[in-house]
Amino acid sequence: MTTAALPAPPLLPAPSDDATPVEKAAADSIAADFAPETFLWLTFRRPDGGVRIWYAWTAGGHSLGDRVDRRALAAGYDAADWLHIADRHQLRRARGRVEITAYPLRPVLADVQAGVRAPEDRREGIRRAVRKAGELTGQAPRTLTPRWLGFGPALTSRRS
Repeated sequence: MTTAALPAPPLLPAPSDDATPVEKAAADSIAADFAPETFLWLTFRRPDGGVRIWYAWTAGGHSLGDRVDRRALAAGYDAADWLHIADRHQLRRARGRVEITAYPLRPVLADVQAGVRAPEDRREGIRRAVRKAGELTGQAPRTLTPRWLGFGPALTSRRS
């Protein structure tokens, strides 16, 4: 007499406090809704009041974002210029607790190629903020205008 093997119960994911897989799936889903050559800055708002930032790129966005960054750095662009250009082209949306800021990279590249720079009053505002932060922390700033923040993975993945 033979006995039939009982089917194994389905594998269920173990409960976890790690939101990374869910955030990654959401980031991939959000990126699918945008045109090619787009850089996405995704802010995941957490129930505890914290946030986690994810970067994503649509097709062609990785290489184009890095190309924009190389040109901007070669031209001496800094954080003031990044903020100015980013503000000119950003598209903002929300999906639940996720805030989405999308940057179509072709117009960003066109601005860098055309020499678009931040106005002096905005640049001075950043310098004032950096000086004030130095006063509040007791630390002398290394520079009054931080570096270009980046639109491509080579710069956005750096931690300095």
